[in-house]
Formats: sequence, C-alpha cells, structure tokens
Amino acid sequence: MPSVTVNKQQLFELLGKNYTNEEFDELCFQFGVELDEDTTEEALKLGEEPELKIDIGANRYDLLCIEGIAQSLNEYLGRAETPKYKLLPPTTKLFIDKSSEQVRPYAAAAILRGITFNEKNYASFIALQDKLHSNICRNRSLVAIGTHDLDTVQGPFRYAGVPPKDIKFVPLNQTEEFTGDKLIEFYKSPQQKNNIGRFVHLIEDSPVYPLFTDKNGVVCSLPPLINSEHSKITLNTRNVLIDCTATDKTKLDIVLNQIVAMFSRYCDEPFTVEAVEVVSEHNGQSRITPDISIRNMDTSISYINTALGLELSPEEISKCLKKLSLHAKPSTENPDILHVEIPITRPDVLHPCDIMEDVAIGYGYDNLPKGEKLSNANFIASALPINKISDIFRIVSSQASWLEVLPLTLCSHDENFKFLRVEDDGTKAVKLANPKTLEYQVVRTSLLPGILKTVKENRKHTLPIKVFETGDVVFKNLALERKANNERHWAAIYVGKNSGFEIIQGLLGKMMQTFRTNWVADYGAASNSRGYWIEQDDSLTTYFPGRGAKIMFRAKEGAEPQEIGHLGILHPEVMVNFDIPYAASYVELNAEVFL
Repeated sequence: MPSVTVNKQQLFELLGKNYTNEEFDELCFQFGVELDEDTTEEALKLGEEPELKIDIGANRYDLLCIEGIAQSLNEYLGRAETPKYKLLPPTTKLFIDKSSEQVRPYAAAAILRGITFNEKNYASFIALQDKLHSNICRNRSLVAIGTHDLDTVQGPFRYAGVPPKDIKFVPLNQTEEFTGDKLIEFYKSPQQKNNIGRFVHLIEDSPVYPLFTDKNGVVCSLPPLINSEHSKITLNTRNVLIDCTATDKTKLDIVLNQIVAMFSRYCDEPFTVEAVEVVSEHNGQSRITPDISIRNMDTSISYINTALGLELSPEEISKCLKKLSLHAKPSTENPDILHVEIPITRPDVLHPCDIMEDVAIGYGYDNLPKGEKLSNANFIASALPINKISDIFRIVSSQASWLEVLPLTLCSHDENFKFLRVEDDGTKAVKLANPKTLEYQVVRTSLLPGILKTVKENRKHTLPIKVFETGDVVFKNLALERKANNERHWAAIYVGKNSGFEIIQGLLGKMMQTFRTNWVADYGAASNSRGYWIEQDDSLTTYFPGRGAKIMFRAKEGAEPQEIGHLGILHPEVMVNFDIPYAASYVELNAEVFL
C-alpha cells in the first residue's frame, strides 16, 4: 500500500476540524484507509511541523496527495460536493511524430491557466508526480509526466523520436548544455545512480530518444528522464503545461486526469482545465485531451442488497455512494437497475462489485448485519470442491511414484502451439497485450508445455522421468463477462528410452479406479453404463500418428458421452522442439468433470 505523508495541521484545516489521534484513526478506518503514523511527538521535539502518514489502497490514485485526501474525506463527511470539472476548448496542438513509435508511442497534454502556487501546494504538486511515477507509472516505464511554464514556450508542440546526437538542451537544475548521448552518460554516473539514473535503462538502448519540443524547436523535456531548465515551473508560474508520454494509453489518460483533477482547484476559475488537441501522425487521427467526461455504469440494486445483507432503497444506496464521489439514480425502465456516474478521480471503479464495496463503506462496515443476513457467506473456511478433487489427483499420482511439478501458467506462443504441432485458430488462447518477453506471451491452454520445459531442464536426471501437474489452463470464452474461463486439468508424462505408453495408460486406469469410474470395453457403443474408454484420434497432431487417443467419459447411465482428455505417445518433433532426446507418453484430463 502506498504511504502518503501530509502536513497534519494543513489537513485538519482543509477538513474544518482538529481531530484527536483516536478520532482521525477511526475516520480513516471507516473510510477505508489507515493512519500509519502521527509524528506530532517527535516533531515537537525537533521543532518541526507534525505530519500524518496515511496508507491508502494502491488503486486510489486520487488519494496520493493532500488535496485528494481532503476532498474525498470532506465528501465522505458530507462537507463538500464532488467537483464538476470544466474543459475549455484547445488553443494549441500537440503533434505526435511517427518516429515516436520506436520508443514511447503515446502522448497527451493539458493546460492549467491562472494557477496560483504557494510553497505547500507547489510541494504537493511535485510530490504527486513522484507518487504517480512510482505507483501507476511503474517507475516511469508506463507513463512519464512533464510540467512546464507555458509562458516560456510556444505552441503548437511536437513529440518525436530523435537520434541522441541531434538532441541539445540544458536539463533541469543544470547549467551546461548536453547532447542526448552525453546526457545518458551523465545520469549513469555514480552520483546520479539513485536519482535520474534509475530510469536511464528505459531509453538508452533505443535508436531514438523521445523529445518534447515547442513551435521554435525549444526542448521542453526528454521523457522519461528530465525536463528542460528553460521551461521549469516555479512559485511564480501562472500557466502550466502538463505533458504525459507513455507506452500504455489507458494509464496515460488516468495519470493526466489525476493531475488536472487535483490541481485545477488552484486555478483562477477552480476545476477548469484547458484542453490540448493531440494529432497523431501514426494514423492521422486527432483527439482532445484530457478526457474528463463522466463514465456510466449500471448495477443491480438486488445484487448490492444481497451481497451486503441489506434492504436499502435506491435513494439510500445513492446516499451511500455520494459519500464516495459516485452519483446514482434509479432506472426508469427497470426498477432493479441503478445508473451510476463515475468521475475521473475514480478510475478504480471497474465493475459493479466496486460499486457494491463503496455502498458498504458509505453505509459503514460496522453497521452491516451479522449472521445469516449477510449474503450466503459461510464464515467457516473449507476447501473448494475443485481443490478437493485436485488433492485426490495429487495423492494418487504421488502414490504411483510420479513427482509433482509446478510450472508457470504463462508460456510463449510457440510453446503453446507451434512446438506442440498445433495450429492457433485464434479462438482458444488468451494473449497478453503487452508481453515483457517472448517467453510469456499467452496463458497456456494445456499443461504440456510447462511439463516438457521442466523435463528439458532435468533431462540429465536418471531415466525414466515421471512427473505430473494439477493446475489451471485458460480458454477464451466471449460469452462470459471476463471473456475467459479457467479450467482445472491434471496431466502426467513418462519419459524414457521407450515411450512407456502402457505405463501412462496404467496411471490413467488407476486414477479412474480411484474415482469409481469403470472401463467400458466396447467403447460405449453397445453399453449406456457409466464409465470411460479411449478412441483413436488422428487429429491429435501432438501425438505420433496412430498413437494418440481421446478419452471419452459417460458421467451416468444413459447420458451423452463427452471428451474429457487425451493420451498417447508424443510425436518426435515435439520432443525435439523442447530439446528432449527421449521418447515420451502423456495423458491430460479435465479434472472438473469429476465434480
């Protein structure tokens, strides 16, 4: 959890009350944050101003500064209304050059006009940027923020990727002019290692560096490292240009919104932001930033009441949500639906369950009914049925002398498809939008890649190698809310100088015997009894031709049979793809059919 340090007296002035330590601790608890430390005693000894250290949720970016904490607590206490942000039409543009695709492809900007800084809110302005950089921005790898005195530069602005040797400017708090490559060397020095030097690796290997310049070619910043001394903001700055560059467009918009939401309050016309038109030369499209429009989400009144064990009316729910900056009104078409408006300060609200949680906070956790009324929750812990089934698979496999392995759930696209001699039709695997390495591109749809990678790393061990895994695979399912579903599987492999097919089939038989599932000798054609059988399936290209079979299962007498897994001798190409110089047989089952 991020910890935010605020001036104690300043916060109490913004809240309109001097709280005792116990009172403020209780307020924080009710609101859903935690008072970590009150430095009053130590500060008085040192002659310093007392501070409060408050732990907040990692997804509450609006609480990373004193302005956001005071605003949210005042709304919770009913002392303030949610700000209504106003967007002024753009007076300048930001052009994103196609060359930026090579390093940081996204950018956005906004302007705060007529802002009035003093020492405290200026320090908070800088501190919020640091908190955002280390939190949602992931140490500037996803988003980097730049702030500039607009009166020292001229629009329109340009964001481009520029060769290091073509860059020349005086960086912030320096007097010497640097080229791009010399600047990197300077910040890699031991003196800068724990400062700007921490971020050098983000761009140093790129053929171009991202550069933000004005109409006259004056450098404003070299993100994600440093702003220019020319455009630095001071206590006397009246008009602030905020630029954000990113590798993640969603995070980019969230970060820009948080900054303008927190500090537009200090403008001559509070909560007013001037937009910037962003023109992308990648695709010729333009957009207006920031986007301060209110999001809308529908939720079920009965869902909220059932989950919390309450019988609140729509008006009572709306009153609870108002404390958390959310504004709701009942639907005129469906009495069970509540239309909820979500401001830009609450990007953490992603699902109706988040709204339900805010109702609970607004109502008061201490006031929630205890006992049977609170949903269908059972407060005596017990294992999920699927986990009990998984434990049976583990016990039986280990008793049969197989060793359990625990590979990663992510794998490369080739390992999940090409290496297994399977074509990707685009309907099964969940793919990562922005994989950090080629090794982790998709969520596995079979346990086989992880097991084979484990065998590869242990191929010098004494043969035979017999290992198993019980774990989840993931499949696309566009009919579901999350567009994917987990499925618990069990798999085992026998690796040796010969395939050992009879051994792996014996393990399957032992497993089925444990689940009281009989072998149906006639493949179920003439019998409708409960049981399992195998059928040769030459479409299973992972297996040697004629040596692969699907496992069929009839759950009860007279029921339709279903395919629950497969087994066979792995194709030699599969073994070569994973650098395993042996033969192997393999079995994999969908464990959920035994629930």
